[in-house]
Amino acid sequence: MDTHPDPDFSLWLNISDWHGARRTSYTRKVSRKPRLIEEQIIRSRWHVPLQSFGAIIAILGYFLGHMHRGRQFAHNIHASFATSLMLMLLVQSAIGIYLKLHLTKGIHSRIRKHIVTTHAIIGKVMPVVSWVQMLFGGIVAQGFCRGDHLGQCLAHFIMGSAFIGYGIVLTILLLVGQYWLRRTGRSQEFFDSLIIAAWGCVNTFTEHRWGGPWVKNDLQHTSMGIVWWCAGLVGIWLSRNRGGRPRRNLLPGIVILMTGWAMSAHPQALELSTMVHSVFGYTLMAAGATRIIEISFVLRDRTAFPEPNSFQYLPPFLLFASGFLFMGATEEQIQLLSDAHVTHVSYILILYSVSFLLFLFVNILLHLYAVNAWPADQDPQRNAPRGHPISSSASHSRVALNIDGASAEHGLGIGPPSSSRPGILKRHSTGGSVSFVGREGLPFRLVEDDEEDDDGVSPIGENRSLRPNGGLVNGKVRKPRMPRHKQTDSQQIRDAETFELEGLIGKDEAEGVESMTDGEGEGENLLGKRGGKK
Repeated sequence: MDTHPDPDFSLWLNISDWHGARRTSYTRKVSRKPRLIEEQIIRSRWHVPLQSFGAIIAILGYFLGHMHRGRQFAHNIHASFATSLMLMLLVQSAIGIYLKLHLTKGIHSRIRKHIVTTHAIIGKVMPVVSWVQMLFGGIVAQGFCRGDHLGQCLAHFIMGSAFIGYGIVLTILLLVGQYWLRRTGRSQEFFDSLIIAAWGCVNTFTEHRWGGPWVKNDLQHTSMGIVWWCAGLVGIWLSRNRGGRPRRNLLPGIVILMTGWAMSAHPQALELSTMVHSVFGYTLMAAGATRIIEISFVLRDRTAFPEPNSFQYLPPFLLFASGFLFMGATEEQIQLLSDAHVTHVSYILILYSVSFLLFLFVNILLHLYAVNAWPADQDPQRNAPRGHPISSSASHSRVALNIDGASAEHGLGIGPPSSSRPGILKRHSTGGSVSFVGREGLPFRLVEDDEEDDDGVSPIGENRSLRPNGGLVNGKVRKPRMPRHKQTDSQQIRDAETFELEGLIGKDEAEGVESMTDGEGEGENLLGKRGGKK
């Protein structure tokens, strides 16, 4: 097994190299890192260079793991799984090269969409399998989880990873996931309760070897599984109101709190293990309690705030910490620490430190995704990323505009049923006043039917359309175009003055733009009647 007691320089270089691949362009082992997946999702120009750089590092690390002359290992799961990950890497790289060729004619036009889907699925699975491979590496390096310890290891590492994954999902939903959640038409607790119920069913029938004697903590583990699927079913039922609309409920938080209480009283052979399990239980109880407080008293059963409340970061982080504490509480790890005379206080502080670092890493990735996926004038909690329809549940401010005596009212991003393109408002009648509803702070311009939109499609069936990112002008005037980001009030006023000097709009319209910026926020803002040249 071991020809040398310690790893040599090549083996350490292999470990450092693969960790570098995980942190720069790949997540774990030979897989793409969340940063690289993020670049792919937002169509960043850095996606291909990062993937190429990460592939080079990962391949180098793969060969270093087989060429070192240091500690030699028997056949193990870490080595076997590395081959599978390398195969995934090669397939993903080959698909990426094919897509980069932009072949769209003939048979390529029929298979391209399926290849794109495969490319996306492999990319999103990579972080999960990479996390598993990283755990395999640590377990094999220490020689853990062999013989009778296998079952206990599986329980700790699977459940601990599940808590960390749950914390990551909660962080995503907190910062950038509310649009997707609204699009599903279900509350967050519906999905939480569904997973809890499924997990409880698995635990009910796997925590005890049926047909054999009940040993150690079998009964406690099985009873926790029963509580999970019972409470999960209740949470699923309560996730909708009488009208079928999604609503919040407290069942997931209650289940987490009860699980923490049970684990805090879990009997253990060593005092150090008892203390670590107690702190794990208290941390999990705190995660459940803060989740209940968040829904009941911070959000008051609402879906989300435009900006997350500082208290809302607590439940996800406590789940991160709970996961690391549980993964670090296996029998072999605790025995190793006890032999080294490490106190539970030092060990728990180290595990909390690792939790803080991973929580920071996840928040940085989500921040980078948010600032690249949404322009500065959009709210990721309310609007879709670039290329997606604007959410119909997003809040809108009203801008009333009187044009040629026509009268109609529609919502930007919602629009009349006949309009499928978000961001285009139509004029619908011939007399009276026209009233439009637009997003807060966005000026508009008028275009004729034969003028093409940004996507190359001209508005059809109406005389004019009202668009964001332009001034109020008549006919086919396209310029000047406003930048993507939201302009300041003073910049909008200067633009209006420029249009007036050019004779494109009248003085009354310039004053209308001034009043719109002065009244930016909530309520109705009137631009007034058109007074310029026709």
